[in-house]
Amino acid sequence: MGAIRQCSRSACRQSAVATLTYVYADSTAVLGPLATYAEPHCYDLCEQHAGSLTVPRGWEVLRLAMPTSPQQPGPDDLLALANAVREAAALPPKSQTSPGQRASHSALEAPAGTEGVRRGHLRVLREPS
Repeated sequence: MGAIRQCSRSACRQSAVATLTYVYADSTAVLGPLATYAEPHCYDLCEQHAGSLTVPRGWEVLRLAMPTSPQQPGPDDLLALANAVREAAALPPKSQTSPGQRASHSALEAPAGTEGVRRGHLRVLREPS
């Protein structure tokens, strides 16, 4: 689930409840419920700005039915999240290497025989024993 989106109007910090889309070919502005995800050419509006929307002269506003309460996560959403967590926990650790693959080294492990070697502005040091 994504973060709460804010109103697209400048200096407004309210949560968005509606999405505004323009259909330039028909001179129509469509105002409907908040879209599932943010679209680049749509505007998310708070309740105040959605209610006071005005359009240019000659344009039509199409207001779609707005939900009376914010949509809560349903059982399908929660089950999908639980299944994703179970699948991630069931995956084998990635430390096992198959034949033909290179062995993984820790990020701080120095190459053999290069103790104190200086390369540019970096220096490779062995971990003290």
